[in-house]
Amino acid sequence: MATGRQTAAGVTVPDTKLAREATELVRESTTDLVYHHSRRVFWFGSLQGRNRGLSFDPELLYIGAMFHDLGLNEQFRGSGRRFEVDSADEARRFLHGHGVPEDSIRRVWTAIALHTTPGIPEFLEPEVALVTAGVEYDVLGIGYHDVSDHDRTEITALHPRPDFKRHILQAFTDGMAPRPDSTFGTVNADVLQRFVPGFKRANFVDIIENSDWPE
Repeated sequence: MATGRQTAAGVTVPDTKLAREATELVRESTTDLVYHHSRRVFWFGSLQGRNRGLSFDPELLYIGAMFHDLGLNEQFRGSGRRFEVDSADEARRFLHGHGVPEDSIRRVWTAIALHTTPGIPEFLEPEVALVTAGVEYDVLGIGYHDVSDHDRTEITALHPRPDFKRHILQAFTDGMAPRPDSTFGTVNADVLQRFVPGFKRANFVDIIENSDWPE
């Protein structure tokens, strides 16, 4: 279970039963790497929401952030599905078990399922947009200077990122290599192309030209 400060950079983790139980579940079922990354996604997503003037539900954003990489866990690697969908389904199962309204569950599911699909989440509900914004900030450094040095330092002091770039790429590789076909058409194929010997990404044009259609 998380301990210590729950506030950083003027953003506070929701102090609700739902948020506390989500924290416990993710803390117990994932690595330190994924746990700390997921918490940072909440903070960076919240700050980007503030920057963009968006009104969002902090609790839903927190659940989306905490569950977004759960599908990388070993038990899901044989599913054959995108890890984002496995993550989203786990969040949906958790929220159903707590009697959360269907519209809220849909927002969280969509936020998680689309968090590696650039160009779409930013046009959907704020919670959907901001899970992706938090991921893009922490993983890709998109909008890095949108957050002040002071706020960034507070967040990373609470949830450090030692050698994060290398470790998160390894986690992506481990989580997706057993289901390479699930990366077709996504940024995830870039990871396997770089780190998995013999991986050959499918080509959209080849699929069209080689389909069974005669014309």
